[in-house]
Amino acid sequence: MNQSQLFTKTLRKDPKDAVTVSHRFLVRAGFIRQLTSGVWSLLPLGLRVYRRIENIIREEMNVIGGQEVYLPTLQPKELWQETDRWETIDPPLFKLKDRHGKWLGLGSTHEEVITELARLYIESYKDLPKAVYQIQNKFRNEMRPTGGLLRTREFVMKDLYSFHASEKDLDTYYKKVVTAYTTIYKRCGLEVVVVKASSGSIGGSESHEFMILADSGEDKIVLCRSCGWAANVEVVKKSTCPQCRKALKQYRTIEAGHTFKLGTTYSHKMQAFFTNKNGAKKSIIMGCYGIGLQRLMATIVEARHDKDGIIWPQSVAPFDIHLTGLDLEDKKVKKFVQEIYTALKKAGKDVLFDDRDESAGVKFKDADLIGIPIRLVISKKTKNKIEYKERDKKTTKLFTRLQLLDKM
Repeated sequence: MNQSQLFTKTLRKDPKDAVTVSHRFLVRAGFIRQLTSGVWSLLPLGLRVYRRIENIIREEMNVIGGQEVYLPTLQPKELWQETDRWETIDPPLFKLKDRHGKWLGLGSTHEEVITELARLYIESYKDLPKAVYQIQNKFRNEMRPTGGLLRTREFVMKDLYSFHASEKDLDTYYKKVVTAYTTIYKRCGLEVVVVKASSGSIGGSESHEFMILADSGEDKIVLCRSCGWAANVEVVKKSTCPQCRKALKQYRTIEAGHTFKLGTTYSHKMQAFFTNKNGAKKSIIMGCYGIGLQRLMATIVEARHDKDGIIWPQSVAPFDIHLTGLDLEDKKVKKFVQEIYTALKKAGKDVLFDDRDESAGVKFKDADLIGIPIRLVISKKTKNKIEYKERDKKTTKLFTRLQLLDKM
């Protein structure tokens, strides 16, 4: 794609209200734009990153047997009253009345909706286990949305819900989800630490947070690098690991996912039963597992950046290659750039071609800000070669056309 045609602009100054790295760089690089407090538009660059994150998550959910669904955002008051959460969930629901005076809530989560479906389609132990997931808009009536995409009022969440006949079966599947989540974060270029957490307003017997190591994170954990044991600083009073007795070190983190063993919290209240092997009626045992997609996008930036901009991992970058053309008024240079652009696309590479009428300095600054993993430069200076630079490295190399295509 030609950068001159891209529906966005880079900015030289940080947003006035920016307090996080991801907020600053995603706005300045033209990935996102705020519409109102806590509500953000994803521009073409941002949507490209989002889609690649979405695909990674979808692939890993399918690996562990998840079936994808799409559940409504508008949810009736009566369903939330079954679990006593219409008035008590925190943050509170966005609520509205339709033209008939009927109260509806904008879904901030979907436990009630999925449990209503479970009580319809699950009757016997023979129907279990099941796992369904969705990737869907959510709305949370946050008092103070902050940090760009890190805390918003409208966002997209991946919800996975699992249904089981026994606690043992839930435990087995829960471990599969933890493994899948670890794989998702690794594929997104992140180091994750799993810690026990509070179940909060979602409820259940046990939950875990998936914490990403980031210097700008608001949360703090202690971690043992020897055996991997970790916990939130609030619940640890020791300086040595309870498992291996090695020293604990404190790290700043960002929560990028949450899993819950719901048990029968929702199925009991909503009368979602199954008949076991002995013919007895039992409440369905449930698990719930969430990842916020835009929050994950911002977390990647928080963990992967330098003073000049974003450093996207190849797996989620908006483009594979940033091709920078200089001296494009020179016919030979322009012809060579176009030939390389065409060859790269034929090789299956997604290329952003900076064809703008800007100085070399502006183009290089924007390339660093946007953070595409590989930058190629063609100019009079490079002659019949291509300058190759990886975003996270300082050094450059010169390649011939054949050398470049062979490397690609």
